[in-house]
Amino acid sequence: MNYSNSIYNYFKHNREQLHIGFWCALFVLELSRALMKEHYSIVQTFVYDLCMLLPQMLMAYYLAYFVIPKFFLKKRFYVSILLFILGTYLLGIFARILIVHVGETLVRVPPFKQETIIEILMDWKKLLFHYIPAIYSVSLIFLFIKYFVDYNRIREKDLTLDKEKAEGELKTLKAQLNPHFLFNTLNNIYTLSLVNSPKTPVSIGKLSEILDHILYKCNGKFVLLSSEIKLLEDYIDLEKLRYDDRLQVSFKTNIETDAEIPPLILLSLVENAFKHGAGEDSGSPKIDISITNKNSLFTFEISNTISNHYEESNKEAIGLANIKKQLDLIYQNQYSLNIDSSKNIFTVTLQINQNSI
Repeated sequence: MNYSNSIYNYFKHNREQLHIGFWCALFVLELSRALMKEHYSIVQTFVYDLCMLLPQMLMAYYLAYFVIPKFFLKKRFYVSILLFILGTYLLGIFARILIVHVGETLVRVPPFKQETIIEILMDWKKLLFHYIPAIYSVSLIFLFIKYFVDYNRIREKDLTLDKEKAEGELKTLKAQLNPHFLFNTLNNIYTLSLVNSPKTPVSIGKLSEILDHILYKCNGKFVLLSSEIKLLEDYIDLEKLRYDDRLQVSFKTNIETDAEIPPLILLSLVENAFKHGAGEDSGSPKIDISITNKNSLFTFEISNTISNHYEESNKEAIGLANIKKQLDLIYQNQYSLNIDSSKNIFTVTLQINQNSI
């Protein structure tokens, strides 16, 4: 199996060698057939087969590169049929002329009688039952090999394009998330600096750790869950500097084994809770975060209090939509993202089947 795959991969990238290899293999096959032939001499059989080789090649390329791509695949079926019949008849005649006026001249001892061109043109039965099947016995094999290689090449190209498209979309989504977070954090630091708060250096240190994670640890498709938890802890500490004791945050984890998750997904959900929950709640906002990973099921739940007049903003809706797009690209239908807003509590629950990775 590996040997055949190696051959396929070689010819996939070396299409000229595929053509040369095919016709060389056919040449060797004809030679071996001549050696086993008893009715004619070895030389006669080989010369006749060699004369047939040119019409076989012409028919293969005529169909593969002219009739099929330019007419048949464009659904010009009547023209395709006409060209197919015409090409078959003319190449059948050409093959018979080569055998009679070239091959026989080389291997037969004169005097001998030869058919004229007119007689060859009129003897359609011999063309139909002897020469045309011989031509197509090789041409159809060539077409099968060519389109098999082309089909696999196109399929691999499509898969590569789909993968590149998905990776590009993921990068775009990440790019939309990161500046959003940085803008909010810098605003927080700016607010602290205006009042010369001693918490400013601490917040800058936390931001430095967060940037280190984003810039150097989030370049792959997945990151370790433990690394993302550390990122959330830094972020929460940074936000606590802004809200003081007015904000109550509960952060619980129950991790049986470390896992891999898409980077910044959890941070985006936590950021939403702070911005649209704690940021708009003038009372005593609460945020509860729970992360569990048991039996290959990852669960992230975050809930935050909201004001009585809370209405979901366009930015929040876009943020959640972007998160869902990113999850769709990676997990397809192997995850669930549930959003619930009731009794002044906004809750987002994300579950991922780790076996789907």
